[in-house]
Amino acid sequence: MGWVQMSRQDLQRIEVLTEVLAGRRTTVSAAGVLGVSLRQAQRLLARYRAGGGGAMIHRSRGRPASNRLGPGVQEYVLELVRQNFRDFGPTLAAEALLERHGVEVSRETLRKWMVADGLWLSRKQRRSFHQPRLRRESYGELIQIDGSDHRWFEQRGEPCTLLVFIDDATSKLMQLRFVPSESTDSYFSALQGYLNDHGCPVAFYSDKHTVFRVNRPDAMGGSGMTQFGRALAELNIEILCANSSQAKGRVERANRTLQDRLVKELRLAGICDMAAGNLFLPSFVEHFNERFALPAQKTENLHRALHVKATQLTDILCHREQRHVSQQLTMAYDRKQIILERSEISEKLAGQYVEIYDFIDQPLEVRWKGHLLPYRVFSKDQRVSHTAVVENKRLGHALATVKAQQDIKHVPKVMTNSAKGGYKKNPRRLYGPDYKPKIAAAPAVEMTA
Repeated sequence: MGWVQMSRQDLQRIEVLTEVLAGRRTTVSAAGVLGVSLRQAQRLLARYRAGGGGAMIHRSRGRPASNRLGPGVQEYVLELVRQNFRDFGPTLAAEALLERHGVEVSRETLRKWMVADGLWLSRKQRRSFHQPRLRRESYGELIQIDGSDHRWFEQRGEPCTLLVFIDDATSKLMQLRFVPSESTDSYFSALQGYLNDHGCPVAFYSDKHTVFRVNRPDAMGGSGMTQFGRALAELNIEILCANSSQAKGRVERANRTLQDRLVKELRLAGICDMAAGNLFLPSFVEHFNERFALPAQKTENLHRALHVKATQLTDILCHREQRHVSQQLTMAYDRKQIILERSEISEKLAGQYVEIYDFIDQPLEVRWKGHLLPYRVFSKDQRVSHTAVVENKRLGHALATVKAQQDIKHVPKVMTNSAKGGYKKNPRRLYGPDYKPKIAAAPAVEMTA
């Protein structure tokens, strides 16, 4: 056996056993220090006494493994991987080699061979690095928005979503709101609070959620713009979508911080529902910003005043769609059949388009060129339809809605033919000493002359 470097364990054993031979330490104490049994310590001492320090090196060190594969197996396996499984990972490639070629190679051995040959990159080598983006220079120039689905009230309440608006230049929390899920109505409510508190920013920065972006360029219906995008366009606010979560890392990191700090603050305050949580959030935001907000590089505030009346803002922050009026003055919307009341205006609308305003907390309105059209609704079965497409972020809220509908669903009562004919059961008659039978009146007899 050639020259072999000693390990730290070997050097420690030599030092301790030297003390035993010198009489400065007992064999029992040496076993405790080395972490071996007394019998093993006695064997090591005998080997050291007979062969010196070199005897402390493990006898298998530096020798080839007894279960090693043949010299040509590695090249044969790598050739099979190059030809047939080039894009396979080590685990799947090892399974395929055994099933298709009868070659058994452990996953870790194959991983080492593939890494050395350049057929596989380790996890460290596959890491992608994102160039950090500098903050915007002015307050109100770019507002990052996102929703964080979390059990904010722990086990005291149901899980919900927190909508987070954060300024890119200062990391200042601009708006927080607890909502059931990330939906257009939820963002409309949060946006209304933001506009009333701060005004109109230059742009919002979001992910590719369907609230903000039409993800199907070949969509047949609509104007290529979501309801939220349409509202921002009317308010002269831009909406930009990030290509990755790292691009809007400021709001992502804020979500992680809030999932730690805010959850504990809600626990200390004894809050267990969204209504109480939304009342608590303004004071939390104030204290949070006092501690963590940073000054902007430029002192100018790019928020613009909201020159929109409250009624106009309500008309903007709602669902607005056009619907075709049939010859019977009807139209379909949200699984409802809307029937226009006949009037001098509605009689002329057959074959034309009207605009539907679906508000968050107000009754639906049908308008045509500024005229409010009265209507009545023939509602279809209002339920989440079978095979409905539900996004992951709204799945929890959709299931809660389905459960609530199932709890109040009434089982229809099946009527018998007798009941349909008007048959009614007569109560049981009790006969006794005071029983007086009813005497039917004699039929009237027509007198003839």
